[in-house]
Amino acid sequence: MSAGPLDPTPLVVGVDGGGSRTRVLLADASGKVLARIEGPASALQPGQESLAADVIKSLIGEALTTAERTETRPAVCVVGVAGAGQERAAQALWSALAQRRIADDVSVQADATIAMDDAFGDSAGVLLIAGTGSVAYSKGPDGRTERCGGWGPNIGDEGSAHWLGRRALSVITAAHDGREPETALTGAILTALELESLDDIIPWAAKATPSAYALLAPVVAQVAATGDLRANALISFCVEELALHVRTLARRCFTDERAAIPVAFAGGLLARGSLVRKRLEQRLKSAVPGATIRSEEVDAARGAVRRARRLLGVEV
Repeated sequence: MSAGPLDPTPLVVGVDGGGSRTRVLLADASGKVLARIEGPASALQPGQESLAADVIKSLIGEALTTAERTETRPAVCVVGVAGAGQERAAQALWSALAQRRIADDVSVQADATIAMDDAFGDSAGVLLIAGTGSVAYSKGPDGRTERCGGWGPNIGDEGSAHWLGRRALSVITAAHDGREPETALTGAILTALELESLDDIIPWAAKATPSAYALLAPVVAQVAATGDLRANALISFCVEELALHVRTLARRCFTDERAAIPVAFAGGLLARGSLVRKRLEQRLKSAVPGATIRSEEVDAARGAVRRARRLLGVEV
């Protein structure tokens, strides 16, 4: 492929890599989107940066094919992926992507960084991400940035889809023992996992990935909507954990939770109209009274394109 800077209309790429899917936007220097591609997850796992790089390279290739620009190498590619907040992981992914020559210039960022670019640009605010994992980032009026959560599936990610699915399994096994009341979650989860009995949960859980657990979150929400007490308790617990992320950052960057604070949501668990989002918005009215919820959807891949254009030298 010919080098991007030699092309009269250089291309930029924005990549949003999560634990459940990866989204790629191919755009020209003006920001016009030429292709949108979605594919497998590319969140970083220790020692598996090359696998993530292969996914990203493949999807960028699909985007170039869709835009009929297969002979052009993009000038700038900004990749925002879950797990890239750790410097070692980010550097390993950058090296893998550079070896694959996906663009003339490659920048690797945490997924929250590119989401913040789309949500607030250069302004202050708090961004809460709850998908397979969870994390919150904030930028204060003084430009200072803070993070809350994002400690990964083994010791953190409270309020995430993975966290919710894993706790749902604990609820149904406890109900089976008689330690908790019966719940409709049992039948719904066995059906969703296509398992015969609760005994089959043990081998399933031994092999399950965080994204597999995350697939159970919609099941919990569906059962909660029918009025099931245990499912509703799980949703309430989830909402409290997420509200705590926002309140913590409100106090760190905006003096306290009563200050005027722009708040944006991202991630599948907080999609517009979802049960968790509806209840979280209601909970924040008391937990963070100064919060003003951004109604527009946050598009992290679009934020990555914005950052790529800035690296190209375009004012955005």
